[in-house]
Amino acid sequence: MSYLCHADAWRAMMGQHDGKTYRPWEPQRYQHEAHSPAAKLPEGDLVFFLLDTVPRLDWCRFYAPYATETRGAPPFDPAMMVCLLLYAYCVGVFASRKIALACERNLAFLAIVGTERPDFRTISDFRKQHLVAFQDIFVQVVRLAREAGLVKLGNVSTDGTKIQGNASRHKAMSYGYMKKEVERLREEIEALMTAAYQQDEAEEAALGRRRGDEVPAELVRREERVARIEAAMHRLEAQAEAEADAERQRRAATEAECQRTGKKRRGPPPQPVEETPDDKAQSNFTDPELHSMRTNKKGWEYCGNAQASVDGSCQIILACDVTAASNDKQQAEPLAQATLTTLAQAGMERPTDESGTTQAIPATLDNGYYSEAAVAALETLGFDPYIATERQRHHVPQADAPEMPLTVQERMAAKGRTPEGKALYARRKVIAEPVFGQIKEARGFRRFLLRGLENLRGEWCLVCLTHNLLKLWRYGRVLRTV
Repeated sequence: MSYLCHADAWRAMMGQHDGKTYRPWEPQRYQHEAHSPAAKLPEGDLVFFLLDTVPRLDWCRFYAPYATETRGAPPFDPAMMVCLLLYAYCVGVFASRKIALACERNLAFLAIVGTERPDFRTISDFRKQHLVAFQDIFVQVVRLAREAGLVKLGNVSTDGTKIQGNASRHKAMSYGYMKKEVERLREEIEALMTAAYQQDEAEEAALGRRRGDEVPAELVRREERVARIEAAMHRLEAQAEAEADAERQRRAATEAECQRTGKKRRGPPPQPVEETPDDKAQSNFTDPELHSMRTNKKGWEYCGNAQASVDGSCQIILACDVTAASNDKQQAEPLAQATLTTLAQAGMERPTDESGTTQAIPATLDNGYYSEAAVAALETLGFDPYIATERQRHHVPQADAPEMPLTVQERMAAKGRTPEGKALYARRKVIAEPVFGQIKEARGFRRFLLRGLENLRGEWCLVCLTHNLLKLWRYGRVLRTV
């Protein structure tokens, strides 16, 4: 079934066929014209796979915003725009200007858009408007992967990677420098105000009631800069207060544990909890929601911590998220919950044994995710976690496990030393980590184009969605040749 037929069927179902009109989109006709993409591209090309797969998906959320809009010229068909974005992200073309250029010169892109070619602004606006709707498509593609037998739930591996945000290091300022800058700017504002009053008095004497009292541009610019800096200071202060509250809770939990076990706390007494930001704490003016994170090659950059939960059978991503936290300790439970939500929405049941009893889903995570709270949360949600409790060094013999492990850390370490635990955890490095390599190296997605944490989550969902589509396409080609 063609895209056009699917779009007409949806409009007829919603009663909008005679009301709302869209620009014509006939991909089947484009394929058979002279010098058409179908005559030049291989039969099993990715673009033809998408043209066959997309009609199987539900596009209601993409059509809904246009159903009652009657102003202006007919918009591009949302199904065509979605197919265009999916193909562009699959082949590593992310910028809207490059996508628009490819619609003029690339045969595969022409197979999608035909003669109706959107400009870069239309592509950019459509992506921003429908980021949330792509989450529905993500779930539907996971359902297709389940139907194709690509999801087994034998080993679900969770990992994260730092992806640079659309924010410059040169547009950041430390808290200590902010205080000095605000003081300096206020002094300049006061001097400008004094000079303005003196000028007003001189002009009043010379001009009378005629104009000549406009606010100087230098004064307006400095006042706006003070407002931006003070807003950044308030953000850092709120963050410092939240961190102080978390530290108090951690100390209270530690003290309660010491009282319960009768152990005395070692070391010097802790320093008082600081509620004010450190002078070195920084905030970025381009994207205030991002924080500076340590990267492997470039030192420190403003990044988003992109998370993914990956099935071990064919590297299908089951859940994804982006967080502003640089470490992964708090991400195990949210990713596990998101994975269960995706499985439920995709109609996928948990594995069972021969007697029909529901089995826990094996989950492997590196030591960056380990905490007692993370282990308890995963087990409560129905996972069987295998988490490294410490960084494993190569060619160093492991310490002997205690005969009777008592703590959660000792039990998890002992669990990882079993033959089953070693086999499962050894698979982690060939499940989640290669996925990030395929996304960042093969497709070249190394930087977010959008700003704001919610927009980053939507863009990362689009990247993970197209990763799953590529897996469907490639494994489908393999199965057809077997």
